[in-house]
Amino acid sequence: MTARCTANAETVVRLLNEALATEVICILRYKRHYFMTAGVNGRRVKAKFLQYVAEEQGHADLLAERIVQLGGKPDLSTERLLIRSHADRILRIEKAAMLRMLHEQPRFSEAFMSYLLTHSIRVQEDLVDQLFNSSEKRLARALLLLAHFGKEGKPETVIAKISQETLAEMVGTTRSRVSFFMNKFRKLGFIDYKGGSRRNGGLHVHSSLLNVVLHD
Repeated sequence: MTARCTANAETVVRLLNEALATEVICILRYKRHYFMTAGVNGRRVKAKFLQYVAEEQGHADLLAERIVQLGGKPDLSTERLLIRSHADRILRIEKAAMLRMLHEQPRFSEAFMSYLLTHSIRVQEDLVDQLFNSSEKRLARALLLLAHFGKEGKPETVIAKISQETLAEMVGTTRSRVSFFMNKFRKLGFIDYKGGSRRNGGLHVHSSLLNVVLHD
């Protein structure tokens, strides 16, 4: 690697870390809004904020993976997080400058285009999911997304403890329906619980759960 390539890589890593900081701050703010939301339409609004949290987390994961691929380290230092975040200010980049960077720095161009395509595809998938899929399919898809199936790298098949109330809000259904489908998934071998029960451990998601999403 030449000195120029090293400099370019360092610049790209710095920019990606700034984007990562912005995503982390957005996640924390959406989390706060989620916990503070109340009122007649509180459940629906909370579900939206929870969806935003999941989307921003996906973006943050992608940025962190790109940083590591470029030989850098994701900087999640709490002391520098707000300093590097652009969540409190608008960053205006001239079109010519952006085009020049995309042309001259292929690594940045690859990371940027990958981010845009991933975000666009996720938005389209979410829209189709809400409009055309049953609550059973939406729950299966939510569990697969939480386990990072379909993303780069190895899936995290064990999901940290998450309540059925939270899953119901994410999917847009009732807790009783979530409980029914979770029991169904467990009996079919699509999921199981580490520690033997829902109360004792995390949720293990198997790739066979994809059958629910793909089945017509």
